[in-house]
Amino acid sequence: MTSEAKIEHYENFPVASVLLPREMRAPVGVIYNFARTADDIADEGDATNAERHAGLAAYQAELDKIAAGAPTSPDKPLFAALARVIAEHKLSVQPFSDLLSAFDQDIETKRYATFAELRDYTRRSADPVGRIMLALFKLDTPENVACSDDICSALQLINFWQDVEVDWRKVRVYLPQEDMARFGVTDADIGAQKYDDNWRALMRYEVDFARKMMLRGAPLANRVPGRFGLELCCVVHGGLRILDMIEAVDYDVFRHRPQLGKRDGIRVFLRGLCMKLGGKPPRG
Repeated sequence: MTSEAKIEHYENFPVASVLLPREMRAPVGVIYNFARTADDIADEGDATNAERHAGLAAYQAELDKIAAGAPTSPDKPLFAALARVIAEHKLSVQPFSDLLSAFDQDIETKRYATFAELRDYTRRSADPVGRIMLALFKLDTPENVACSDDICSALQLINFWQDVEVDWRKVRVYLPQEDMARFGVTDADIGAQKYDDNWRALMRYEVDFARKMMLRGAPLANRVPGRFGLELCCVVHGGLRILDMIEAVDYDVFRHRPQLGKRDGIRVFLRGLCMKLGGKPPRG
């Protein structure tokens, strides 16, 4: 499948960020490598579904060895490195297994009937990232974890809303079917890129929900000290900026996929810095 050395684009990970303390960049890189390559097994290349499931099962088998304190396979150096990070930082193996569970689900599941189903997915596909990061920094209190879950799942939802057209080409629709029915939008409408009042009403609802979730979790960034806290402030404002950009194109993500450019990056950093220095999270 993909090389274990491949590190490219796992969306929700602050890998190698200059805002991360230097001593944390190596362990975060190892964890990122695990998440990215596992995601690629599920989603990249031309493997069959059976091959994808088998690839992820092999990853889970290595995690089981780590959990049992057994040696990992000598031909899989990624897991030897991951075992060292987990042992050194006293991390739980469960969030890593949760990620694999979500990636495995992505192979077969192309629609979500309800938001509850979608949220169950993001609890495993997005929330583990924040939980791992908090555990690395020894900040994983129940209150912090709850806020982190809101931030991570909000980021995932924002990614879904900006990528409706991209996901459609992969035969995927992450918009909950119950929400689509409520606003009179069908799969056929998405396929036809039908941009009308129904679509705008649906996307306005989803954008508002994601923003409220992000703002609910945002106080975490002010509780986290130092450069990691600044990183979180920028993450929060990056997600909010994408939502602003979706609104700016009047929800026409079919023809205008929002992406953060250089100027947006500067704006996000300055807003994140102001948030960190001011000690107050953004308001809706």
